Amino acid sequence: MTKTYDPGWEDALTVVQEVMPPFIPEGAHAMTVVIEYPPGSAGAPPHKHPSGPAFGYMLEGEMLFELEGEPPRVIRAGEAFWEPGGDVIHYSDANNRSDISSRFLVTMMCVPGQPMLTLVDDDELAARAHLRIPGQG
Repeated sequence: MTKTYDPGWEDALTVVQEVMPPFIPEGAHAMTVVIEYPPGSAGAPPHKHPSGPAFGYMLEGEMLFELEGEPPRVIRAGEAFWEPGGDVIHYSDANNRSDISSRFLVTMMCVPGQPMLTLVDDDELAARAHLRIPGQG
């Protein structure tokens, strides 16, 4: 049986992110979610992904992205991002725009019996404040 295919199939692939994650726990499974925030949303409170790394892609809009040990930066539609998970605090996934929604896709490693996300309390934020890098300007 003859099958037809697009002769340009090899050029259809664009690598948007290639990283070496610090660890993927044994027994982990992947969970992919789409997150949508309205214009101006502050997003999720500071949190961690204790089960492992998370890999994302900005579908629409812009996100103000801040991880512990890195300065805040803006992720725009069509750009990829990742976080190592574990004990690293994710401070911000806020919608950076007040006029449009933001929408992004995230694939997270999850370990059975562990939460995929845990919130960070005020005491821990204060104790780790020295690890936060302020933004430019």
